[in-house]
Amino acid sequence: MRYASITDRLAHLGSGRWALHTNARRMKAAGEDIIELTIGEPDVAPDQALLDEASRAMYAGRTRYSNGRGEPAVLKALVEKYSKRRAGVSERNFLCFPGTQTALYGVMTGLVERGDGVLVGDPLYATYEGVIASTGAHMIPVPLRPEKKFHLQAADLERAITPEARVLLLNTPHNPTGAVLSEAEIVAIGEVCRKHDLWIVSDEVYEELIFDGVKFASPFDIPELADRTIAVSSISKSHAAPGFRSGWAAGPEEFCEKVLPVSETMLFGVQPFISDMTALALSKHFDTADVMRANYARRAAIVAKSFEGSNLVKPMMPEGGMFILLDVTATGLGGEEFAWELLREEKVAVMPGTSFGDQAAGFLRISLTVPEDVLATAMERVAALASRLAAKG
Repeated sequence: MRYASITDRLAHLGSGRWALHTNARRMKAAGEDIIELTIGEPDVAPDQALLDEASRAMYAGRTRYSNGRGEPAVLKALVEKYSKRRAGVSERNFLCFPGTQTALYGVMTGLVERGDGVLVGDPLYATYEGVIASTGAHMIPVPLRPEKKFHLQAADLERAITPEARVLLLNTPHNPTGAVLSEAEIVAIGEVCRKHDLWIVSDEVYEELIFDGVKFASPFDIPELADRTIAVSSISKSHAAPGFRSGWAAGPEEFCEKVLPVSETMLFGVQPFISDMTALALSKHFDTADVMRANYARRAAIVAKSFEGSNLVKPMMPEGGMFILLDVTATGLGGEEFAWELLREEKVAVMPGTSFGDQAAGFLRISLTVPEDVLATAMERVAALASRLAAKG
């Protein structure tokens, strides 16, 4: 039997990126004591009021079909949220999707196709390449340099642009590095995008998880970039609700009108009872993000302290998010080899940097979503492996 070419384009971009994580889960299920620091799943529960609202809505009959754009209460809440960031926002600037991942898929499907290029900072979130390849477009990596704290530089972006480039896929706060772009950096990046007539798709799912002393900025908030920017986000990270799959895209009215049929073809609407929960989440302040932000900042500091004075493992302090990168190149191994050795010998599962692009090949991504004592034990094991490798060398 024959298959569509999309299956070939995505064949090497799926579960292979998560092979170590899958193997660690298998070992854990077999009874081995594995410390799991792989995926970015919040370690706190959603606020009880949100769970109660989802339950109430289900029992009230909010289980029927919705519409392609989104439920009125969510659209109203989104207008209120984004109107605090920029004037002139209306319900016609939004499309609701089941999570940021689906929003990215719908947005990219509406913007690019075979022959087009999408500029993405490298390192990058593991699923971006698949989202781009699914459309037939190709990824154009832009190096994010450690000496610049992994902040995308406008000059590097300009050098990477090819005649096929149509979109810049931006991610701030950034996964996996935790970099948060400043307004000045975004303005400079925006100038390059205007010069080359590029769309900007801004993944802002970690917006609420920025550490003290760092300010969030977005191209969506800059009037000169409003006609070319689509922001995508969700309640997965901000409200510790990834399993509810509730997100959105915010962009120009014309974009939303053009992409609405794509969304309707994919989904035929989102779930009303989850929409009611989302509307509540967006309309009131819950301390879920405050708790996570404090936890992740404290745990990042614990990781950094674990390697003070080390010449083998170098932590790259994040400015937000729920991860920290460790540079292990001084051990003589790349991130991929070190991560598998760490799992086999020390029973600690981390994500190898190669899952996030060529620029992260010498790094490990550490999830900060475990208790402090467990994290400290894991870092002791990382240090122990690094010391053994150095002794062998």
